[in-house]
Amino acid sequence: MYTLLALGGIMMFLAVALGAFGAHALKHKLTGDRAKTYQTGVQYHLAHSLGLLLLGSLAGQSADPSRLITAGWLLLIGIVLFSGSLYALSISGVRKLGAITPLGGLCFLAGWVIVVIAAVSG
Repeated sequence: MYTLLALGGIMMFLAVALGAFGAHALKHKLTGDRAKTYQTGVQYHLAHSLGLLLLGSLAGQSADPSRLITAGWLLLIGIVLFSGSLYALSISGVRKLGAITPLGGLCFLAGWVIVVIAAVSG
């Protein structure tokens, strides 16, 4: 649970740093669709980093935190695969990197499904 909180904090730091980097250092290098792709990576990175913080907090209060911890790891993997591939795609222009993005999306979806299961099963 503390691991998820620490990872959530690290991921939030990185999301803010990468968002600022994109807005300033890459401002004139990324245009059009590539800038939108980068911004999508930042949005999902931020949202799921908050999810990590939430899951870390909830896991610390749960009698059986195993599902919440599993969900947190899936969110982390999703951030790396989904947002990471969008960052790399937008900066490099290598379109084949887009094939990795849906795998990250599946990790996000699986993580949130596990959260629902944990909530429903008590």
